[in-house]
Amino acid sequence: MKEIEINGIKETIVERSDYPIEQCKEKLADEVTAILGYGPQGRGQGLNMRDQGFNVILGVRRGRSWDKALEDGWVEGKTLFETEEAAHQGTILQYLLSDAGQIAAWPMVKSNLNDGDALYFSHGFGIVFHKDTGIVPPENVDVILVAPKGSGLTVRTHFQAGRGINASYAIKQDYTGRARDRCISTAFAIGSGHLFETTFEDEVHSDLTGERCVLMGLLQGAFLAQYEVLREHGHSPSEAYNETIEEALQSLYPLVSEKGMDWMYANCSTTAQRGALDWAPKFRDVIKPLVEECYQSVLNGTEAKIAIDSNSSEDYREKLEKELKEVSSQEMWQAGKVLRNLRPENL
Repeated sequence: MKEIEINGIKETIVERSDYPIEQCKEKLADEVTAILGYGPQGRGQGLNMRDQGFNVILGVRRGRSWDKALEDGWVEGKTLFETEEAAHQGTILQYLLSDAGQIAAWPMVKSNLNDGDALYFSHGFGIVFHKDTGIVPPENVDVILVAPKGSGLTVRTHFQAGRGINASYAIKQDYTGRARDRCISTAFAIGSGHLFETTFEDEVHSDLTGERCVLMGLLQGAFLAQYEVLREHGHSPSEAYNETIEEALQSLYPLVSEKGMDWMYANCSTTAQRGALDWAPKFRDVIKPLVEECYQSVLNGTEAKIAIDSNSSEDYREKLEKELKEVSSQEMWQAGKVLRNLRPENL
């Protein structure tokens, strides 16, 4: 384990070398991990565990997810079961249904939790907002969390590339005295890079804020604002797209990922550096109050209630597909579809 200190704040990072995969297998040797749900996280985590030789089964409803699981090599009656049967067999239940799906399935899952089982989450939503979700685990089980800092798709693709998505972990309830070992061993079984400790509350508050702000909501809003300004001043779609998105994703953001924002600045022209340094504080001053407003909306449960009400409606999928279609039909992303095909690797 590595002790790090950032601005006087000390943290302990758990690395792969602290829990070699063979050691993780030993710690989970008597466990049956049942992954409930085959969305992006269920698929990514499940396939990674299976590829590393862990005793893992999958529980899904028959239909699209069931068919996808069969395509991915899960075997009906051996590693693929209906959700309730998988929950009955598992000793570690990875509860990876959608937040709305977790609410609906909770009575069934709760009834299949036996003394000493572990209930595993990759998002603290259901537990933290239990007054709205009704998800309150019994006292005689471990309650643990591993939250990869990336989508289920990147959990899978990073693993396949020999890398790992970093993840946070938390222990909510340690009934057996083995919750930490179960949690961390499973974290590396699903292909995590390094781990940092959190709480269910901190994970869900930071995650919901990040999704609504820099990671997704703010990103789309900022991209669209700049694209529209350039187009309104007569710039062509290809120029507006390249200056707003293509250069960011293909050139500049990878530099930030590699060595930080200062490294990216240092590898740009002095004119670009000057403008970025002058304008960054202005954007920060405008945006920070919005982020604070978003955080408070997460903290007081407003965002949770909105999500639950929306995701629980019968026509949720239909409405979602309509909203996503509205995004994809924006000229900015239509330009992207055309211009991405012109990248050298696609020619």
